[in-house]
Amino acid sequence: MSNIKSFSPIIDSKSTILILGSIPGKESLRQNQYYAYNQNQFWKIIYSLFDTPIDDDYNKKILFLKKNNIALWDVIKSCYREGSLDSNIKMEEANNFESLFNRYPNIEYVFFNGLKAYNVFKKKVGLNFENIKFQRLESTSPANTKRFEYKLDNWSIIKNIIKR
Repeated sequence: MSNIKSFSPIIDSKSTILILGSIPGKESLRQNQYYAYNQNQFWKIIYSLFDTPIDDDYNKKILFLKKNNIALWDVIKSCYREGSLDSNIKMEEANNFESLFNRYPNIEYVFFNGLKAYNVFKKKVGLNFENIKFQRLESTSPANTKRFEYKLDNWSIIKNIIKR
């Protein structure tokens, strides 16, 4: 069982939406990139929301998020896990969201990429932040076998918020 640590957040002062995963999987840790495993549909969904072809360059993906005022982080700061499945996560410690929300007061919406991220946040952090709306979305993980179109429809709330 490995001791896993999360990445730093991808965020800037203009970010209004924060998307939270649980913690990076093995391939993401190996490449030091969020959602690096090619079977994870995160990037495909994000780019599809804006009818834009996916960029292969990770730095351009980060710029794409920032251009759309989207921040990215993980709920879990560190944990022990065998493999990449969320169900194998043990002894998780949450990131410091009070500090993040104080430093980036423009965050209005927090979306959880799957049930594990939502449940850990609710248990370890709590959903009691003033002026922030929270919502769980379908996991983009290949372990979630729902169809891509279903996931994309579920995630379309992000595009609707950005259009406002």
